[in-house]
Amino acid sequence: MKIHQNHPFHLVDASPWPLTGSIGAMTMVSGLIMWFHQSSMKLLIMGTMIILLTMVQWWRDITREGTFQGKHTIVVTNGLKWGMILFIVSEVFFFISFFWAFFHSSLSPTIEIGAMWPPAGIKTFNPMQIPLLNTMILLCSGITVTWAHHSMMNSNHQQTSQSLFFTIILGIYFTILQGVEYYESSFTISDSIYGSTFFMATGFHGLHVIIGTTFLSVCFMRHMMFHFSSKHHFGFEAAAWYWHFVDVVWLFLYISIYWWGS
Repeated sequence: MKIHQNHPFHLVDASPWPLTGSIGAMTMVSGLIMWFHQSSMKLLIMGTMIILLTMVQWWRDITREGTFQGKHTIVVTNGLKWGMILFIVSEVFFFISFFWAFFHSSLSPTIEIGAMWPPAGIKTFNPMQIPLLNTMILLCSGITVTWAHHSMMNSNHQQTSQSLFFTIILGIYFTILQGVEYYESSFTISDSIYGSTFFMATGFHGLHVIIGTTFLSVCFMRHMMFHFSSKHHFGFEAAAWYWHFVDVVWLFLYISIYWWGS
């Protein structure tokens, strides 16, 4: 039976994925605790698999709604845009809390850490080495994702593919370099307030780079399957906004923690 609707809104169908995603998140966090305390990764792997399967199937359903079923009308797309804007604003405040903690401790170091910043015994990273290279990588990725967006708006399929591919490669390269930096670090997250604020801020930023790279990779696959047009491509536009946000946060991290804070 075909149901006709006389409004432009999208009434979401019943979906099992919020429930399976919640179960996956609970399983993964419980698995992390087991890994930390009992060196067992079985529950962590199971939780990760549940989340990955949920992601694939949930995104598949949304792609069907927006691309093939025509449920993402202009009104719905505007709602999605506002949702993404508010989500990024919430992320801004999330990172403000880390910067607040960093500047609270660095501008007035307490006697417990030697009344100096960085604290006594902390050997910081040279801001002119890997951190500077990572800065250039993210700035270049901001250029390539903008190139991809303009190519998509001009219906240039080949250039969109090329520039989006370059952006994803730069994101992966950034993550690898940050992993090398962490591996070579002379201090840990438990080394005073410096270690805590450094690894919380840069670690969560690194997680956001991985999420953004995944976001762009899904957009790349959808682009190769011709899901986007010059007028209807909000999925990619949201990924580009998110990537620019990640770029800007890194600039603040580099200037305040790596350069000024060292």
